[in-house]
Formats: sequence, structure tokens, C-alpha cells
Amino acid sequence: MSVIPNNFLWGGAAAANQYEGGYNEGGKGLSVADCFTAGEKNRRREYTDGVIEGKYYPSHIATDFYHNYKEDIKLFAGMGYKCFRTSIAWSRIFPEGDEAERNEEGLQFYDDVFDELLKYGIEPVITITHYEVPYGLVKKYGSFKSRKTIDCFVRYSEVIFKRYKDKVKYWMTFNEINTMAHDPAQQTGIRILEGENRKQVIYQAAHNMLVASAKAVKLGHEINPDFKIGCMICMPMFYPETCKPDDQIAAMQANDEVYFFSDVQCRGYYSAKAKRMFVKEELHIEMAEEDEQILREGSVDYIGFSYYMSGVSTSREVETVQGNMMKMVKNPYLVESEWGWGIDPVGFRFCLNCLYDRYQLPLFCVENGFGAHDELTSDGKVHDPYRIDYYRQHIEEMKKAMDIDGVDIIGFTAWGCIDLISAGSGEMKKRYGMIHVDRDNEGNGNLKRTIKDSYYWYKKVIATNGEDLD
Repeated sequence: MSVIPNNFLWGGAAAANQYEGGYNEGGKGLSVADCFTAGEKNRRREYTDGVIEGKYYPSHIATDFYHNYKEDIKLFAGMGYKCFRTSIAWSRIFPEGDEAERNEEGLQFYDDVFDELLKYGIEPVITITHYEVPYGLVKKYGSFKSRKTIDCFVRYSEVIFKRYKDKVKYWMTFNEINTMAHDPAQQTGIRILEGENRKQVIYQAAHNMLVASAKAVKLGHEINPDFKIGCMICMPMFYPETCKPDDQIAAMQANDEVYFFSDVQCRGYYSAKAKRMFVKEELHIEMAEEDEQILREGSVDYIGFSYYMSGVSTSREVETVQGNMMKMVKNPYLVESEWGWGIDPVGFRFCLNCLYDRYQLPLFCVENGFGAHDELTSDGKVHDPYRIDYYRQHIEEMKKAMDIDGVDIIGFTAWGCIDLISAGSGEMKKRYGMIHVDRDNEGNGNLKRTIKDSYYWYKKVIATNGEDLD
């Protein structure tokens, strides 16, 4: 008998800003993601003021789910998906973010997508906003620098909760909300202006986001008590470099930065460490009188998270590397991907235990995957044993967490189940998918879909409920 329950949510994951395309079709407005240019390995993209002629913006077409959703969902069904995790593009529903009227054409698009998923018995798992705040809110209010954006987010959430209350059960509020501490521009479009205190801006905006999330959770439960609404955090999990006590403290502090957000969303209040940090850093966070009650009443039902790699912290003065937006020290015990991300399946088990022990809430791994340079062979195939090996090892460790450690895990969705744009650099050549899409870093290609070897492997994994990993 499998250690994984029969109702486990196997599936794949994507996001509107990296996959959907159709950036100016169907009444959609500009999002923050639409203002990021393409980049390449080890180079940040440029965040422009609107769209500048002559620059290439990969999200504008991405890999064009907007026009190919029926074909793609049929391919997902062919793998046996139980669920598909994606996001709704906020600016497809409210083009500027704060209109009184919603865009019906945008709402209908997601009706059509969800109907197509449900036709195949695939449960939609929906992130309310995934690095795609409407650019109009950045121009008018500075995004979540302003409490006005809280009201915009709640109004948007109410519209989609009511519209899809009979089609979507699983929701998450903000994708990888804790990356706000590292890249506020990508997370919400926030710019740190000359003369501004970076931490003050970040943590004030973070508070506004946490209040917005809590209000949405409470509202969602009122609209449909059967909704399951989670948070979503980026979870690298930091090890100390050595058993030196100062290294232990360095790792603890790195992990505390991750937990800052999940503590509030899961427990309903700021930790003592977070409050002390505000005092020590002389941060003056403006909070409304009712905010503490709102946070208490809006705690989440489950923890969605991404896991690609672990991190290492040290007390030494040493050069760090960047992995999924977070600074860390290289781990000499791990093999790295082409992009320098340490491959650590055992760290996945450790991460699962840390989260479950801390919160005692169900876990949902909504992102796990391997970015690599895939080759399309002359006979039209993609052989990706490295991706299969990555998933095999991580699923094995997930099973140990469930069987040996007693961790409650409700689902696993493979990130970039189909090739899409890298969030970190805007590249296409950093491919995650089990389905190849003919498109390159410059936007060339016919968008043809080609099944990779990993597609057939994952189909077998789902069919056997995780028992056959060979």
C-alpha cells in the first residue's frame, strides 16, 4: 500500500506572468511582469517604466497558454494530473487594478480554462497574484507602499471568489510572499527611491500585503466555507556552514527571515523576533487599529511553498551566491545545476519537517523542479534523464517525510510542467517543463509542443500514486 493517500493532489504548476501571454488581448492591462525585459544567466533583467519600444519583454507572449490552453490541458490530462496550479492575472480582471468595473472578457477566459480543467477531472489550484500586480497600481499608489492597494486586492479577490466559487476550491494569496524582503520590484513592482529607507519601505509594504492576505482569507471563507486558502512561501531552508555556534545563529537568522511572513499568515500575529526587529532597525510600521484582529481572523488553512534547493549560512565574511533570489554560501556536499542551484533532495525532507513541526498545518509543495538546457534531437525528441532523476530523489524524500516523520502533505505540483519564462532572468533556455515549447531567448520559434521523456515518467508516477519511481 502506498504511503501517499489516494486523494493526493499530483499535478503541475505554472503562472500567468511566465506562461499565459496575450498581454494586451482580451482587455488585459499591463502588469509588473510585462515591464521586465529579457535577461540571461547571472544578469538581472531591467524593470522599465511601462513598455519601451525596441525592447524585448518575454512575458508578452511567454509560451502562449492564452491561445493554446485547450491543447495544453489535454496534454496535462494525458499525464494523469489530479490538479493544475496556476495564477489569475490581476490586470486581466482589473486592467489598472482599481477600476469600479471588472473586465468580463478576462473573467470569461478563466471560466473557460477552469471548465476545461474540470472536464478532465483536474482540480484548479489558483494563486490570486503571482508577481503580476497591475502596473497601474504602481503608477498611482506605489503598489503596496499604500494601504489603498489593500482595498484593490480585496475587491479583486471578492470578484474572483464569487465568480469561481463552484469551480475552484484551492487558493493561495501571494506567490512566494517572503521574496518581498529580497526583490520588492519583482514581487509587487515596488521601487526603492533615492533617500528612502529600504527596510522601512519593504516591511511597511509587507505589512500591507499581510493585511490584504488576511482580509482575503476571511472574505473567501465567508463566500464559500469549503474554500481551502493557503499562503505561499519560497522555502530554501538554511543550514549552518559548520557547528560553530556563530554559524548556527547565522542560519537561524536566515530562516527567521523566511518565517517572518509565514508566522503571520499561519499564526495570525507577528512573532516576538519580528517585533523586536522593528524596534532594533528603527522601523515605524503604520498599522491600523483593527489590523491585529484582521491578521488573527485571516490565518490560512494550509501552507503552499516552493522548494528547489537548500541554502547555507555562515558567520564568516565571505562572498555569497544567489539562489532563487536569496543570498547563500555554496554547499560543497551538493552537486549543482547549470545555474548554480545545489541539488538537495534530503533538504526537501528536512524542509517539510521544519514547516510541519512549526505550524502543524497541511503542506502543499506547489513548486519543485529542475531548470536545465534541454536539447531537441533530430528525431524530434527530448531526453531529460537529469530531470527525472531530480524528481525521483525528491519524491522519495517526500515519501519518507510522510511515512517516517508523519508530515501531512496534501499535494505535489511539478514546477514549469511545460516550458515557460524563467522568473529570475526572463530566459527560455532555462527549461523546467516536461513538455518542450519551441521558443528561444530572443522570442523566436513556432511554439510547437513536444513531449519529453520526463512526461512519460511522471505519468507512471501519478498512475501508481508515487510507488513506481523507476
